[in-house]
Amino acid sequence: MMDNDDQNVDFLKDLAGRIKGLREAKNLTQEDAYNDTGIHFGRIETGKWDPKFSTIKRIATYFNLSITEFFAEGFDE
Repeated sequence: MMDNDDQNVDFLKDLAGRIKGLREAKNLTQEDAYNDTGIHFGRIETGKWDPKFSTIKRIATYFNLSITEFFAEGFDE
């Protein structure tokens, strides 16, 4: 059984991978995404920054996804 810290680390890694995958699928650099949103994608993509839910929602909107669609791929149960 994993403790909460392990689960948080795993979630942040999944989040980082999902965001990086979406960004790369659009052929955007971290700088492009930052310039468009004001969100520092590099910090999130390292898996070391735990963004607020409102930031995740802004990222989903940036990629034209609902929150449900955003979390539908790339996350372990």
